[in-house]
Amino acid sequence: MTTDKLRLGVLLSGGGRTLANILRLTESSLAARVGVVIASRPCRGVDIATAAGVPVHIVNHKQTPANEYSTRITSILDDAGTELVVMAGFLSLWPIPPHYSNRVINIHPSLLPSFGGQGMFGHHVHEAVLKHGCKVSGCTVHFVTNEYDQGPIIIQRCVDVCEGDTPDDLAARVFEQECIALPEAINLFAAGRLEIRGRVVSIRGE
Repeated sequence: MTTDKLRLGVLLSGGGRTLANILRLTESSLAARVGVVIASRPCRGVDIATAAGVPVHIVNHKQTPANEYSTRITSILDDAGTELVVMAGFLSLWPIPPHYSNRVINIHPSLLPSFGGQGMFGHHVHEAVLKHGCKVSGCTVHFVTNEYDQGPIIIQRCVDVCEGDTPDDLAARVFEQECIALPEAINLFAAGRLEIRGRVVSIRGE
């Protein structure tokens, strides 16, 4: 690995497990480093970033005027020299400015376009998958647009839905695949191997 790694800005709102996985892999296989973390509220993810010595900012969605919220986030990312933004359980709407187009990715705990959209996050997704009797589920890494979960898909990984699964059971199985899919997508972006044509993402070299 070279020392000239892709600079990440991580946006989060919760427990920070995805951030913790990214930070762990920066020491080995990830061609990126976390330059800044932005949280939409006080949360465990803030503690993880602080413990790792990563600059962290809380931009509280409920306490920040709507016309300032996006500007503040964008300014923090710009000041940190962010090259790729990773949404890691970020539950607030950040309108993507033009200069971050195709430079923001998200990890979603279902096989999009199924079980996506506003309000579909965390256990809401897994409960819906089980309620619908799905036989498979999984995770999706996609580019973020200004429509919920509608951006071009980069990577998907699949898991079986087992008889008797609880939402916790399914969530644990899906998260194992998230920990593989998101770093893979980051490395592909860092290597310049992702090409977007409309809604389709091609991986160069395959």
